Formats: sequence, C-alpha cells, structure tokens
Amino acid sequence: MTTILLQAPQGGGTFQLVMLGGIIVVFWFFMIRPQAKKAKEQKKFIDNMQKGDKVVTIAGIHGTINKVNEDNTVQLEVSPGSYIKIERSSISLEWSQAISK
Repeated sequence: MTTILLQAPQGGGTFQLVMLGGIIVVFWFFMIRPQAKKAKEQKKFIDNMQKGDKVVTIAGIHGTINKVNEDNTVQLEVSPGSYIKIERSSISLEWSQAISK
C-alpha cells in the first residue's frame, strides 16, 4: 500500500494578496471614482445656481429659478405666476443640462 502526501505549494499566499489588491484597484477605478466625480459636479452645479436658470427637479418638475434662498432652498416658477419652494438638492444636474442644450 502506497501513501501519497500532498503538500500545498509555497508562495501561494503572495499571489492571492496581489489578486485581492488588483480587485480593489479595479473596483475603485470603475465604481468609487466615477461616483465621487459625479457628486462633485452636482455640488458645483447646485452652488452655482442663480435666478433665471432653467432646471428640472428629480421629480421631473420643469421650471425657472426665481429666487435662491439662504436656507438651501430655491423658489421655482413652474408657470407664469406659480411658484414652489424646493430644496436645492432636489434639482437634477443631468436633466437640467439636457433642457439647456
């Protein structure tokens, strides 16, 4: 009767660490970095809003900014003489840029 002993290959842990590091880099490059860039653009857009800008809210309401308030809200004119007060953060960058083109 013959007994066969199997041994784990030496240095296998290093390869696994390199692969794990590679997965983390790829995840950061394709997931986290674009989201951070988009959030930065949205913040810049919200900070630079001014009276007369045509915008679309995330709920799909189209209007023109009538007044920018100090409490992070804007007064939006949705039709002549009709105004609503909304949070600045509820204005969509992508949709607002689409109607401006």
